[in-house]
Amino acid sequence: MRKWDADGYANEDDGTVLDYSAPADGDEAAAPAVEAVAQDSWGHRTGKGQFVLKDLGDEVHSILENADSEKAKNRATGIVGSGFNAIGGLFRNIVGGKVLTESDLEKPLKAMEDHLLKKNVAREAAVRLCDGVQRELVGKKTGNFQSVDAALRQAMESSLRKILTPTSSLDLLREIDTVTSPTSKQQSPRPYVISIVGVNGVGKSTNLGKICYFLLQNNYRVLIAACDTFRSGAVEQLRVHARNLKELSARENVGQVELYEKGYGKDAANVAKDAVEYGAANKFDVVLIDTAGRRHNDQRLMSSLEKFGKFAKPDKIFMVGEALVGTDSVMQARNFNQAFGTGRNLDGFIISKCDTVGDMVGTLVSMVHATGIPIVFLGVGQHYGDLRGLSVPWAVNLLMK
Repeated sequence: MRKWDADGYANEDDGTVLDYSAPADGDEAAAPAVEAVAQDSWGHRTGKGQFVLKDLGDEVHSILENADSEKAKNRATGIVGSGFNAIGGLFRNIVGGKVLTESDLEKPLKAMEDHLLKKNVAREAAVRLCDGVQRELVGKKTGNFQSVDAALRQAMESSLRKILTPTSSLDLLREIDTVTSPTSKQQSPRPYVISIVGVNGVGKSTNLGKICYFLLQNNYRVLIAACDTFRSGAVEQLRVHARNLKELSARENVGQVELYEKGYGKDAANVAKDAVEYGAANKFDVVLIDTAGRRHNDQRLMSSLEKFGKFAKPDKIFMVGEALVGTDSVMQARNFNQAFGTGRNLDGFIISKCDTVGDMVGTLVSMVHATGIPIVFLGVGQHYGDLRGLSVPWAVNLLMK
C-alpha cells in the first residue's frame, strides 16, 4: 500500500516497490493492433504537403444546411426565430427598413445577454459580446427579417472572433519549423518543447497522444517525456500510447516516436530537463511533456510548476480543460495561467470531451475571455484522430441556437 508522510508527500522507498514502469516479458508481443485512422476524416494536406486539422465546424455544415431548411419552413408557416436561430427571434420587432439606434437594440440585447448566460457564458464575457454586437449593428439600415438575421450573425462572428482569437494547427507547424530549421545562422536547431498541464482526470495523456499523432502526420520525430512521476499507472499509460503510435507510424510510414521515462518517485522538473537534453542530443523535432494532474486551488501542488517551467523551458504550455466542467474551468484557467512565475503564462487551451456536452461553447468563451489565451485544439473522442481546430462560425451557431 502506498504511504504518505505528514506533509502529504509519497514515501520514495515505497514508490520503488510500486514501480511497474519497466516492461514485462511479452508485453510487446501481446499488444493488440491499434485501429487505423483515415486521414481525410480529421484533416487534409496542403499544397506543401503539411497535414492540417479540420475545424470542428467543418463537420456540422450538413447540420447547418438542414437547420436552414427547417428555418425556411418555419418562416413559411409564420414561426419566426424558432429552431436554428433563437437569438434571431429576439430581434424580430426591429425589422422594417430603418437605421438602428441604441434604443432599438436595448431590449433585444438584454434578452440576448440572458440567453448567453444560459449557455454557460460568464456574465463579463456575455456583456462584452453584446457590446460588440451593439457596436456592429448601430447605424445599420435594416431590411427584412433575413437581412437582420444575416447582420446579427456577422456581428456575432466579428465580436466573438475578437474574444476567441483562434489559432490554427498550421500556425503551430510553422512555429515548430522555425525552431527545428532556423533560417538564421546565429540560431542552432533544437527540439520544439510542448508541455501539457491540467487538473486530474481531464485527459492530458490522451490528448498528448492525439497531438503526437498529428505531429507524426507531418513527419516529425517526436519524443514523449513521462514526467508524471507520481500517479500510479501514468508511465504505463504513456507506454501504451507510445506503442500504439509507433505501430501507426510504421504502418503509415510517417514520423517517428519514442518514450523517455525514468519511472516513479523522481523530480518531475529534472526528468523534463533531461528529456529535453536527450531530445536535442538525438535530433528529435518535438518533445511532448506529460505532467501530473493537480488541483488548481492547491497552492503547494501548483507551486512546483514554476520550477518545472524554468527547468523544461517549454516553447508552448497547453492546459487541458474539460467541456463538462462549466464555470469552474475559468478559475482553473486563471490559476494555471499564474502558476509558472513572472513572465510565463499558458499559451493555449485544449478542450477535451467536446463530444459529450452540447452547451460547452459557453465554457470556451468564458475561459478565453478570462485569460486572453486562445483555444488551440478540441478533443472530440477517444481515438488518435479525434482532434479538431476551433471554428468561430460553428461557435456562433451554437450560441445562437
